[in-house]
Amino acid sequence: MPDNVKNSDQFPLWEVFLQASTGAAYEHAGSLHAADAEMAIQNARDVYSRRGEAVGIWVVPSNYIAATSPSDAGPFFDPADDKVYRHPKFYSVPKGVRGV
Repeated sequence: MPDNVKNSDQFPLWEVFLQASTGAAYEHAGSLHAADAEMAIQNARDVYSRRGEAVGIWVVPSNYIAATSPSDAGPFFDPADDKVYRHPKFYSVPKGVRGV
């Protein structure tokens, strides 16, 4: 049994990401507890991809995910108004381009 499980009453938490089709982005599907990465992938397949909803699975230990906190909502996410070249207003979309 892995060292991180010996002194715990519950297996580590893993985040599950699925790829719906080849080339598509991976999307968060949910979380599950598992002893190791191999078990997490097998459990993710059984829980989140029973009917072939995915062609790829990623599992990541939850404790390795870094995230912002609500207190970061101010300056961290403020737009860079001093860098106007980042705004897509300096070109025109050619005729015939869809989805604009």
